[in-house]
Amino acid sequence: MQIIDAHQHFWVYEKEEHAWIGDDMHAIRRNFLPPDLKEVFAGNKVDGSVAVQVAQTEGENAFLLANAEAAGFIKGVVGWVDLQAQDLAGRLEYYRLFPKMKGFRHILQGEADRALMLRPSFLAGIGLLDRYGFTYDILIYPDQLPYALELARTLPGQRFVIDHLAKPPIREHRIDDWQKHMRGFASLDNVSCKISGMVTEAHWNNWKYEDFIPYLDVILETFGTKRILFGSDWPVCLVAATYEKMLGLMQRYFTAFSPGEQEDFFGRNATRFYNL
Repeated sequence: MQIIDAHQHFWVYEKEEHAWIGDDMHAIRRNFLPPDLKEVFAGNKVDGSVAVQVAQTEGENAFLLANAEAAGFIKGVVGWVDLQAQDLAGRLEYYRLFPKMKGFRHILQGEADRALMLRPSFLAGIGLLDRYGFTYDILIYPDQLPYALELARTLPGQRFVIDHLAKPPIREHRIDDWQKHMRGFASLDNVSCKISGMVTEAHWNNWKYEDFIPYLDVILETFGTKRILFGSDWPVCLVAATYEKMLGLMQRYFTAFSPGEQEDFFGRNATRFYNL
């Protein structure tokens, strides 16, 4: 079975640029580059990945594309572009020259305007992506799910994927509001979901497998097995679990599914979604 990790990151650590890496995240306060991930993948029989931006600059795109060019196991890149820029069409035309550039995202979870994605200029920018063959990763917290639902309904031809299950409050074992809003995506075939980032939403040093089951059940009921993608969120996941433990959680849950459904989740869905 081919395994594609649909969500991982690289960075050259700088304290100011990576200020979001707090004192309690000392495990990831260092450089993480393709040779580091290649070793992890070799030990876990992972075949390839999609590298996702962490900095909201076009310099980040150049950094990720250079890594992808040098490391064949990086199958695609999700970068950043100013979706409200006057010259957006020109930028998308430029990035179409790079076969491994697959899509874009914005760190919506950190915006003071929780509904930024619905601002006319931002919405118009996302509306251009499909014309150039690009996907859009939705990085949000649960309070933004209603806005994401409206976004996806407004642009039914655009391929969207929700990162990290929209970060449900696993640590507090709360599910009702998140579940109610997430289920709204069930009928929207243009929206997929990455099962990623779960361990960092749980108690980092005191989680157990059972903590994740209710949330996984909701995602499977909502998206089925054709619209879910496996992602590690490496190296961020290392604050709460090794890659082996994180992957083991997913393999344990999906043992109840057919071999074909497992192949979809662990690789084929990402290949289809991102056109890898």
